[in-house]
Amino acid sequence: MTERKIRVLIAKPGLDGHDRGAKVIARALRDAGMEVIYTGLRQTPEMIAEAALQEDVDAVGISILSGAHMVLVPRVLDLLRANGQEGICVFVGGIIPENDVPSLINAGVTQVYGPGTPTTQVVEDITRAVLQQAQV
Repeated sequence: MTERKIRVLIAKPGLDGHDRGAKVIARALRDAGMEVIYTGLRQTPEMIAEAALQEDVDAVGISILSGAHMVLVPRVLDLLRANGQEGICVFVGGIIPENDVPSLINAGVTQVYGPGTPTTQVVEDITRAVLQQAQV
């Protein structure tokens, strides 16, 4: 019997139309053996939370460059909790000022990544977080 693959939803909330980073991460996660669902551009927090529920994911990666991370990310976290998905690991990547990182972590984000983060680190962090969550 084989283990179930880690399932990750990659989402682009808001009006940000730049998705190269999201596609690079999606490809790295697929290459590492994870199942990846990419929502595409201009998703609302409600659409992201619904997709996470429908796809039964272990993790959600939010790519955001628009500067709206302090509004959109907490909303996604609230909606995941409302759906009973407190166990989903949420990762954020993009242009996130260092001063905002502690607030995002305190809100429930597992990790925040900036430009230039090695994809191997993202793969390792997601794998570790999902496996730890499975033991809870």
